[in-house]
Amino acid sequence: MSNIKQQPESLMSKIINFSKNLNYEDIPPAVVDHTKLVVLDTLGAILAASNPRYNAGKILVDFIKQLGGNEESSIVGYNFKSSCTNAAIVNGTFGYYCDVEAHHPEAVVHPAATIIPTSLAAGESQHTDGKTFMLSFLIGTDVDCRTSLALNPRTLYDRGFHPSCVAGCIGAAAAASRILNLNFDQISRSFGLAAQQASGLLAWKDDFSENSRPFNHGIAARNGITSAYLAKLGFGAPPDIFEGRYNIFRAFSKSGEINPSVLTKDLGVKFYIMDLAFKKYSCCAFLHPGLDALSNIMGKNGLKSKDIQRIVLRFPKSGTELIDGSELRSHSAQYILPVGALNQQIMIDDILYDRTVEPEVKRLVENMEIVGDDDLDKFFPERYAAIVEITTKNGEKFDERVDYAAGTPENPFRQEDIEKKYFSLSQQVIDYDKAKKILKIVEKLEDVDDINILGDYLRR
Repeated sequence: MSNIKQQPESLMSKIINFSKNLNYEDIPPAVVDHTKLVVLDTLGAILAASNPRYNAGKILVDFIKQLGGNEESSIVGYNFKSSCTNAAIVNGTFGYYCDVEAHHPEAVVHPAATIIPTSLAAGESQHTDGKTFMLSFLIGTDVDCRTSLALNPRTLYDRGFHPSCVAGCIGAAAAASRILNLNFDQISRSFGLAAQQASGLLAWKDDFSENSRPFNHGIAARNGITSAYLAKLGFGAPPDIFEGRYNIFRAFSKSGEINPSVLTKDLGVKFYIMDLAFKKYSCCAFLHPGLDALSNIMGKNGLKSKDIQRIVLRFPKSGTELIDGSELRSHSAQYILPVGALNQQIMIDDILYDRTVEPEVKRLVENMEIVGDDDLDKFFPERYAAIVEITTKNGEKFDERVDYAAGTPENPFRQEDIEKKYFSLSQQVIDYDKAKKILKIVEKLEDVDDINILGDYLRR
């Protein structure tokens, strides 16, 4: 027997064992505290997106009402429940709608927007407790981020795929699998079915309604839950999506650009939720360092938008395609920085309603340029370093470089900043007392016996 060569444990086995066996007691207190802040921040974003004056939510709610479904999971911001898959697609779309929720800069994914709706919808259907809800979110976030990094998000973008949807679907399957308490074989099939459904193109860049962009997160959440439920019922699936013959690397990436080892490196020791960056502005994260640099220049030099003649944004060359001249306002440097110069803030209404009808915004848009910078490219996508150069009407020149936007782990928000942001977002649709009650529930999630308690307050 001693001469028999032991086969190394597969990537799939390691991830399944992590997803199945991680216990609440294994999570360091600092990670628990940070997880609660991410939950609170994301719930604020979801609530704000549920505002009925935004058409994407109204259409999706009409859609699921027509479909019908078991009343088991909350539609956030509305007064009814539907099936967990219906709730996942609506709440997941809400999660990314305002583009103001936490993201992972290096993996270029928005796991909170996908995984929290997944964990909430599946959790309500199973009457899971708060500890399991947090475990589900933590596990799903890890699998989401690790999958994107393994595939290489730059390659996904180059090929026209949206990492948040492709990797998010597999992360959502992991999250739902934990809620449903699947066994080893079931989790394996859940991952296989999630990979079968993994999708999400960058084609939303040409959809000026801003509907299909966040829809990718709704797709990922719904498909992840579907995968876990089907696996629990015994539905067959590919056995190994990471190392099988037709694996996800073959489908979505290129052999010389992948990094499969990141799937399991420091698994259960390093928690990717700690690397999430909170967002100050309601727009593409690539633009946040530039907005901070612009704000810093204006603040330090007492400038108003009317004083500015020209704005130049220098950004990593590999990332400019997504933000240079995009007709999608949320991703257009030429639109966002001028609005930021006028407002010192970017909110979802600045995205949905064209501000170029205002003469001052139009003037700045016409005098805004983006330059792809090879030196900054050396650090991308690990950091979204940006340099802003301003020329004033009287000929003065100012410049500022920001490597890490406010809210990133390297330049973190304080807890009070996150809570203030949460109240600002949530009170667009619910009153202060209800918003405060939700905060108190999140602060003590480990004591919640049934996550439906949280869901009840998230409905209006």
